[in-house]
Amino acid sequence: MIEVRNLKKHYRLPGSRWLGEKPVTLRAVDGVSFAIESGETLGLVGESGSGKSTLGQMLLMQTVPTEGRIIFDGTEVQDPKSGGMHRLKGKVQVVFQDPYDALNPRMRVRDIIAEPLRNLQGRSDREIVQQVEVVAQQVGLRVEDLSKFPHQFSGGQRQRIGIARALSVQPKFLVLDEPVSALDVSVQAQVINLLMDIQEQHQITYLFISHNLAVVEHICDRVVILYLGKIAEILKVEDLHKHKLHPYTRALIDAIPVPDPARAKAGQPLSGEIPDPAKAPTGCRFSPRCTMAQAVCKEREPDLSDLGGGHWMACHRSAEL
Repeated sequence: MIEVRNLKKHYRLPGSRWLGEKPVTLRAVDGVSFAIESGETLGLVGESGSGKSTLGQMLLMQTVPTEGRIIFDGTEVQDPKSGGMHRLKGKVQVVFQDPYDALNPRMRVRDIIAEPLRNLQGRSDREIVQQVEVVAQQVGLRVEDLSKFPHQFSGGQRQRIGIARALSVQPKFLVLDEPVSALDVSVQAQVINLLMDIQEQHQITYLFISHNLAVVEHICDRVVILYLGKIAEILKVEDLHKHKLHPYTRALIDAIPVPDPARAKAGQPLSGEIPDPAKAPTGCRFSPRCTMAQAVCKEREPDLSDLGGGHWMACHRSAEL
């Protein structure tokens, strides 16, 4: 469904003349390649500042890539001759992180869900009303509530409205940008199960962006571990605990809270914070925080190597691990 080849997004930051600073390049995403199969849910995991949301925005073409290729359903998106951007409209939608900011407070829910239908498909008023009611019922909203405004709903209901708006044009691909992180824990499971049911019914492909590995394990088929704009590891969800190899992936797994005070924490806590993308370290970008780093790790950037079985890793010590 989606293929990404050597995708990059660099920002040129002007330095301060008063402080004698030179312009620098912020490499938010720096040479990322992966593919998402039709009907699959691919998780994109990493700390804040790793480039997850920037990558999602590029797949939506909200942010134009600096370099690289995005191929959607066999058509290159950036190629004006192929009409890729036109084909992308309506086929790709997004569910945002914050349901409070993602909905227009001055519009009724019926009009919020109908807006993509009017802008992208040009249906008749009767068809729009019918489609809005069908989609609303699919996500668990009552038809009689469609005349209300967003402030009259809870956070979980607002996220259902956002999902209904994305589904109204029957997309093939959904970018879910941390869709449950702003919700109460009791509501998160409901929304996750709703997304899984919708995918099973309509065979939609998901890119699920999150920093919560526990949620990713529940909904995703494969996981891309992103660190400072580079892929550290790609593996199947069932291999997260059994065959995780990269030191960063291990640290993320070990950081998951265990609801048992008597159980000792496994592994060593990850020290420090993710570096400034404008001042990325040389060599392996994780080397300043890695307990297994060697001299070569600080000198040369590792390649993303195929370990077989759909498992990829970027580490100089991959054979040893």
